[in-house]
Amino acid sequence: MGAPIKALQLTEHQKHELEKHYHNGKTHALRKRCQMMLLKHQGRKSSEIADIIGCCEMAVNNWIKRYQSQGIQGLNTKPGRGRKPILDQQNNFEQVKTAVQANRQRLSVARTELEQALEKQFSIFTLQRFLKNTLVITNASENVQGRNRVRQRTNTKSSV
Repeated sequence: MGAPIKALQLTEHQKHELEKHYHNGKTHALRKRCQMMLLKHQGRKSSEIADIIGCCEMAVNNWIKRYQSQGIQGLNTKPGRGRKPILDQQNNFEQVKTAVQANRQRLSVARTELEQALEKQFSIFTLQRFLKNTLVITNASENVQGRNRVRQRTNTKSSV
C-alpha cells in the first residue's frame, strides 16, 4: 500500500473553483467530492473525511489522486455509468412513433408490436416514460402555435 496523502496543496484559484462546485455543483456526487478535496486541504485525515462523507478511506484517497491528476474534471462521474436505456431516441424514435400513431388508444397493442419489431422486452411503463420524455423534447423543438396559448381576458367593466 502506498504512502498516505498528507495534505492537499491548492492554489487560491483551485480552492475557489472547488468551493464554487461544492455549493453549486450539478450533482450530489460532485458536491461531495469537492467537499472531500476542501477537507483534505484543511489537513484532515482521510479516515475523518470518510466518516464525514460516509464512504471508505480508500475511496477518499482514490478521489484525491484522481483530482491531482485530472483536476476538477476528474471529480465528475464519467459517462457510460448506469443502465443503458431499452428504447433509444436516436434508434427507436420513428418505429415507436408509427406504432403509437397506429394504436393511439391501446398502448398495449403498440407495445406488443414494438417488442416483436425491435426484439426487446419492456413494460408498458417503459413505453409511457419514453413517450413522455420524447414528447417534452419534440414539443420544445417544434414551434407549434396555438397549443399553449393562454386565453387573455378583456376588461368588460366600463367605468362610469
